[in-house]
Amino acid sequence: MSEILRESALSGRRKIQIVQGDITQEEVDAIVNAANAHLIHGGGLAAAILRRGGEQIRIESDAWIREHGPVSHASPAYTSGGDLPCRYVIHAVGPVWGEGDEDAKLRSTVIGALSLADHLELKTLALPAISTGIFGFPKDRAARIILRTISEYFISNPSSGLLVVRVTLFDAPTVEAFIQAWDAMEE
Repeated sequence: MSEILRESALSGRRKIQIVQGDITQEEVDAIVNAANAHLIHGGGLAAAILRRGGEQIRIESDAWIREHGPVSHASPAYTSGGDLPCRYVIHAVGPVWGEGDEDAKLRSTVIGALSLADHLELKTLALPAISTGIFGFPKDRAARIILRTISEYFISNPSSGLLVVRVTLFDAPTVEAFIQAWDAMEE
């Protein structure tokens, strides 16, 4: 069961939330998978999504790569939600810490996921702490970038149809980093 830890109402009935829970159980229009460029669901969140969502997600991911090639930071892929309680999985490729220009790449990844959600005419979206797991991005730094980018996206895109963006976090250290970043932004 997810628990909303922070929520901010923005103009136009929009909400940004920090939630502690399992993103694979979120009942939203789409969840964001912290993917790699070839959509190989071998570990971390991608493997959890595949376990819970079923083989259909892998089949659709493979088809996407055959048709479009590797996924970039700015242009995520998407598949159905398979057996997940969401309609879609948006596969967003975050930066690997140490590859260079990580902050800009993370911003681009978040904007790409939000833009694709708008393109798909979604109302609700859950996204994880992109790149903070096996990609090694420092949690506190990612928290500031992700939260700021979501807020800036809504300011820059006043006609966005997204009503709720849930930053869904699993483990206590990640939750703490995002709560600290949230509280600092609210001051």
